[in-house]
Amino acid sequence: MNSGFSYKKALLVASAIALGFASNANAQDKSDETVIVKGARIKLPKNALPNTIEIISKENLDIQTQIGGSAVDAVANLIPSFSPTRQKLSGAGETLRGRSPLYMVDSVPQSSPLRDDSRDGFTADPFFIDRVEVIFGSNAIQGIGGTGSIVNYVTVSAPREEGATKGQVIAQINGDDKIGGSSLGYKTGAYFGKNFGKFSALIGATYEKRGVYYDSNGNRIAPDGTQGDTMDSAAYDIFTKFDYRLDDTKKFEFMYNHFNLEGDGDYVAVAGSRTLGRPATSVRGTIQGQAPSNNVNTASLSYLDSDLFGGSLSAQIYYNDYHGVFGGTVSSTFYDPAYGGSSNFDQSANNSTKKGVRLTYDREIEAIKGMRILGGIDYGEDKTFQELLLTNRNWVPITTLKSLAPFIQINQALFDKKLNLSAGVRHETAKISVDDYKTLYSYGSANVKGGEPEYNEDLYNLGAAYEIKKGFNIYASYAQGYTLPDVGRVLRAVTINNSEVDKLLDVSPVVSDNIEIGFEVNKGPVVASIAYFESNSDKGALLVLQNGVYEIKRQKTEISGLELNFKWNMPIDGMTFNFGLADLRGQTDTNGDGIVDSDLDGVNISPDRANFGLSYKKGPFYARIQDNVYMKRDFYGIGYDPRNNFGGYSLADLYLSYATQFGDISLSATNLFDKQYLSYNSDTRLPTDNLSYFAGRGRVVTLGYSKKF
Repeated sequence: MNSGFSYKKALLVASAIALGFASNANAQDKSDETVIVKGARIKLPKNALPNTIEIISKENLDIQTQIGGSAVDAVANLIPSFSPTRQKLSGAGETLRGRSPLYMVDSVPQSSPLRDDSRDGFTADPFFIDRVEVIFGSNAIQGIGGTGSIVNYVTVSAPREEGATKGQVIAQINGDDKIGGSSLGYKTGAYFGKNFGKFSALIGATYEKRGVYYDSNGNRIAPDGTQGDTMDSAAYDIFTKFDYRLDDTKKFEFMYNHFNLEGDGDYVAVAGSRTLGRPATSVRGTIQGQAPSNNVNTASLSYLDSDLFGGSLSAQIYYNDYHGVFGGTVSSTFYDPAYGGSSNFDQSANNSTKKGVRLTYDREIEAIKGMRILGGIDYGEDKTFQELLLTNRNWVPITTLKSLAPFIQINQALFDKKLNLSAGVRHETAKISVDDYKTLYSYGSANVKGGEPEYNEDLYNLGAAYEIKKGFNIYASYAQGYTLPDVGRVLRAVTINNSEVDKLLDVSPVVSDNIEIGFEVNKGPVVASIAYFESNSDKGALLVLQNGVYEIKRQKTEISGLELNFKWNMPIDGMTFNFGLADLRGQTDTNGDGIVDSDLDGVNISPDRANFGLSYKKGPFYARIQDNVYMKRDFYGIGYDPRNNFGGYSLADLYLSYATQFGDISLSATNLFDKQYLSYNSDTRLPTDNLSYFAGRGRVVTLGYSKKF
């Protein structure tokens, strides 16, 4: 595997830059700023936690959302270890540090681990997100799914001051250079909140119409007719949040979000040619069946008491209902003579209903100075099945996961809080229940006896964070995260009659062991961090190509990397420079001998990457130019196809805004220099599939208006 930067060079460069600037800093020291990270579930400042944490503010999120079009694109633009997005509805193959992240909305999980369809990035409109918390590396504090970091969308709330109001309206129009024709898209939205004293409320709604996407050669990009696409689609979101304060320390908080994105189905794909380097395109046409869609309802009711027996109690009841429709296909998998020849065509929908209770209690221990204990218990249920819509058959049978997990976390501050030690354990007990069922005709109509396989797992973490001197911190941690293998893929493909679920399913969790060592500077004009990490799994869960279809395989996996983030408030008043770097390595054991022997491919790990950004703010004027450099990567290993090697590319974006008394006017250009390129995911997989040979979007211009009050 080739890498644009070696660890040694990157470490030397990063340390020299960070230490050099910080040691000569004369500007105001901002290292006292503290941010409580909700995704960590404990009331400690960011710099007391022993892992890399990135907080994306609403201001930065709004900028990146206008540039990229979604919250996933915003995170990908700012986090160098996040893979290039597919620019599709499906996020399959999009990873953070080589593993799939756990997406949450106000700490409510959005993933569907029993039948993972990778649609969890499109479950809420970013307009209602106040900030994004990215907790890097594996950890189990939020339960299932935390092997590849946690991305927690914290939604907007009503103002805290009694009688105060808060709101925002936006309007955007975008398209290719002409901003017209079939590429035309637009978005509008508004929310309004008020604090009435004991009671406060915020309500809002958005509507977005996306046009057809074009590449830089002026050709329509092909839609992903099966997995789903964001082009040629319409989406709306209805959001509400209420809270009722019983007194100064106790309150109830309720959040509800309904998100719906559905394709218009006005375009069909035309195969390209990988041999000739011609990407797939699209023409006007009528699709068969329903257009792919996401329909998601998320609700949360929380009770918060900040002074209960000297500590803080958080109790949350949550509900998440997801219905994701996939595009129809003509496939022998769907054939059944009982339905006639037309049953060759069908389409599936993934259905997942999650509900649960989270109890967390956090308090300082007066008898031991500096000690803080977090304890709690989580209970969750996930009911998932995958149905065939046209013939009313279940492809994946109804599968229910019930889990119970007590946990405890101890944090000890020493030497006037300069040293923070932490340790914790979470005990997971879970059962997967499946009734008797029959597989599809194409799998032999096999009768399968139901069962209730169980698993128990203890997950540990240990860490230390030390303030060397004001604004200089180092940390080290060991943490375990876990998720489940995609059991739905196994259950739907059983071919042996009278099989038993208890013998079929290996439900042992995918446990990742994460080691991280980092150094942070927050001094004067410089905020910088550098981290080295390793994330290993004895029984990983990888997407592996088998007979033209990607299936989940349990293989040993080893991932390591170096990540740097650097921000410098330059001597020029109002000018800021950003730099980010990620150097990733990943290997897996393909033959089961316990020794990793092959590189992770582009479906399972992102390319090495460097981010550059230059921002300027003066009075009412703001400007930002940024460049994401995705570096060349060759893959080596058993059975790898050199046609899947990645040649690399660089994409620049521009954002301009001007504040007036009537609101902010903004103009952005995505892919500023109109570069023609292939999406990373498309370029590194399925070298003979000409329908999935997708070009990336050409230059997209967006004119926006926003007013906050």
